[in-house]
Amino acid sequence: MKKIGVLFGQEDTFPQAFVDRVNSKNADGITAEFVKIDKVMQAEPTDYAVIIDRISQDIPFYRAYLKNAALTGTAVINNPFWWSADDKFLNNALAVKVKVNVPKTVILPSNQHPPDTNEKSMRNLEFPLDWESIFDYVGFPAYFKPFAGGGWKNVYRVENREDFFARYNQTGQLVMMLQEEIDFTDYFRCYCLDRKDVRIMQYDPKQPHHLRYVRNPKPVEDKILQKVEEGVLRLNNVLGYDFNTVEFAIRNGVPYAIDFGNPAPDADVNSVGEENFEWVVEHAAQMAIRRAKNHQEGMNNLTWGDFVKAFVNDKKLRSNKRRKNG
Repeated sequence: MKKIGVLFGQEDTFPQAFVDRVNSKNADGITAEFVKIDKVMQAEPTDYAVIIDRISQDIPFYRAYLKNAALTGTAVINNPFWWSADDKFLNNALAVKVKVNVPKTVILPSNQHPPDTNEKSMRNLEFPLDWESIFDYVGFPAYFKPFAGGGWKNVYRVENREDFFARYNQTGQLVMMLQEEIDFTDYFRCYCLDRKDVRIMQYDPKQPHHLRYVRNPKPVEDKILQKVEEGVLRLNNVLGYDFNTVEFAIRNGVPYAIDFGNPAPDADVNSVGEENFEWVVEHAAQMAIRRAKNHQEGMNNLTWGDFVKAFVNDKKLRSNKRRKNG
């Protein structure tokens, strides 16, 4: 029997619906349940062929458990090694490399020194920064937000340099990004599962959280939707995420990827709505069953993005050339 587990925290609606949906399909030799964790021994395999991770970004113990599980053969969705290495600034840089439009963005050092450091620890950093060049590049108004994390925490809209510095002085040890504001006519949040199934949802980030998913969406040109779907697939394939959301803002008919590192995205029926909830539960169940059927015991069953695979293959190629020439 191959087991599929879901690891979760405070959310209520998705985990139970996911387990029930997998089990209702009666796939031969496959069952689903909530993950159960007791003692965790190094290099000891778990009972799970597949684990859907919904919480380890907030619980370091769970992240360590999942890495150990992945090392011993569990297909963890999403890959905990890549998720630990990823951040939103790297996301943007990768988007540029694969020709997906993104807002102009710069990363900034934390306003206060990190723990156990002082001014001598940052002697390689020019001070003050070339603020005028940064502001000229990004422009105002702009968005000021952490380079890692999610849930719209510590996100500010800044109108000018004075507003920026007032906010910057409140961010403490957070590493922040300053990002061009895209004045959009349409905005979409898109589920992407298994790097192939896409659900485009009209979304309004200016509304209160429970009203952001548009319940009666207006018609949108097919060519816009096609561009959005192409961008969603391109980003998730380069990143290697099997369960993610991508947000696109449309300016002058051009989609700009705003936020696309959400590997534990909102899937609560009370916020996403019944139709979107049904879609994500069904496609998550289908994906997990496929991964369980393809699971190879004791082998690497993780998903790695095209970027990582290309980087590793390039290093191998260069290494082989050096050996031949040596």
